Amino acid sequence: MLDIADELNRWVEQGREFAVATVVAVGGSAPRQPGAALAVDSDGTAIGSVSGGCVEGAVYELCLQALEDGQTVVEQFGYSDEDAFAVGLTCGGIIDILVTPVRGGVFPAALAAAAFGEAAALARIVDGPDELRGKALLVRPDGTYEGVLGGHPELDRTAAGEARAMLDAGRTGTVEIGEDGSRCGQPLTLLVESSVPQPRMIVFGAIDFASALVRVGKFLGYRVTLCDARPVFATPARFPDADEIAVEWPHRYLAAAAEAGELDSRTVLCVLTHDAKFDIPLLELALKLPVAYVGAMGSRRTHEDRNKRLRDVGVSELEIARLRSPIGLDLGARTPEETALSIGAEIVANRRGGTGLSLTGAHTPIHHDGPHEPTGRIGNVA
Repeated sequence: MLDIADELNRWVEQGREFAVATVVAVGGSAPRQPGAALAVDSDGTAIGSVSGGCVEGAVYELCLQALEDGQTVVEQFGYSDEDAFAVGLTCGGIIDILVTPVRGGVFPAALAAAAFGEAAALARIVDGPDELRGKALLVRPDGTYEGVLGGHPELDRTAAGEARAMLDAGRTGTVEIGEDGSRCGQPLTLLVESSVPQPRMIVFGAIDFASALVRVGKFLGYRVTLCDARPVFATPARFPDADEIAVEWPHRYLAAAAEAGELDSRTVLCVLTHDAKFDIPLLELALKLPVAYVGAMGSRRTHEDRNKRLRDVGVSELEIARLRSPIGLDLGARTPEETALSIGAEIVANRRGGTGLSLTGAHTPIHHDGPHEPTGRIGNVA
């Protein structure tokens, strides 16, 4: 729900009443993933999206109805072969939508947490008895929680435990538990939406290609740091889009960031220096860290020389195999912007399990299944 947290938090502060429609389950080639949301206020203003346009009108009307009667409902939308004019998904997928009027409860706290970049998870009952559907808990990283789901006294504790586990993994998705809080009994389905700080992209090397890559990284939702040991090049004037500029030897900066716990399994590291005195100590460390992506720029000759130097300092073949080099997908890129696009595309393919091949003529899925990586908001915005 909270991929639109900033605006919804403003609505709460302004005292607006609104309803939120959230994707809670998908099947087939659905355009949005669980957590995607559309919100409508009492004036009819709408923000967000649940389908990329296919069923927005019908969901908008459901939100207005929820505002009028105060009822939480679940509606399924799919493709109809029999009626080409029926409301449905032209992509052939199926989505289940939970429509909830927001009138207090834990929602304002959840919206504020997501809007201010705090780690938290919102767990909502999306399938179960009518009297429980839509009930929610806000769960913090330390396991404390706000809200009441109702029913058995163990239900809240079990739901909070499940939500905390998903928050620790930074995942948004559904989980089933028993109505009495056990794995037995009447099942309930919870949608757990994790809100975690933005993933990091660290770009090493203050060159023109880095300036373009910083912009692509920001576009993809990363908090981007530009690092270079040369203060004359690593300046805000040259990299106005960077969230942070670090004037430091790259391997020293990376070591300090790792020691401070500022890196995680979503972090991407892009080494654009292609200078051995910077690259080798940096990559020697980077390839040992549990980050999502390590890529290095350079020609194929530079790549072979770099790999030899890495072996000489004791980097294992398994660690070297993690290195994306030469960095980026083969797009025939020439300009800094085209090269940055190829790097960004490889990062997305690596994150989502894509092949990097053209979809034309292919028989691979358009949307790949797997864990949905958060981008600093509760919900999926990809």
